Amino acid sequence: MQQIKNTLLGKVKAYTLTVFIYNFLTINCLSENQLKTENFAILTVLDKVNSQSDIVEIEIGKEYIFKNLSINILKCNNSKFDDDPEVTAYMQVKDIINIDENKVYIFNDWTFASSPSIRPFDHPVYDIWLKKCYS
Repeated sequence: MQQIKNTLLGKVKAYTLTVFIYNFLTINCLSENQLKTENFAILTVLDKVNSQSDIVEIEIGKEYIFKNLSINILKCNNSKFDDDPEVTAYMQVKDIINIDENKVYIFNDWTFASSPSIRPFDHPVYDIWLKKCYS
């Protein structure tokens, strides 16, 4: 009978240790791989008609009106790598003047600070580039 109690106690200790190690590793691995969402984004908006560029600071999740554009940044992330940092943002842009029921957004996609040509913002009057994100 004594041997069964010691085996059971050993199994409980092993199970507890396994659960503790699993939770510790899972929490550390997930926190390392998750991107930190920032609170503000900085954009450069170029008016092609008069060649004037403006630097715009937008709070994440808030709609910002710039002339006849409605700009909304839903997410803005900085990569965790220091050698080649990447800034990405999910941006939605509406043209307030041109109300077309079939086309809600003129831009609704991810944009990249280092390579704006991957997902270009295509508008006849304005260009928008993501510069950086911060808290």
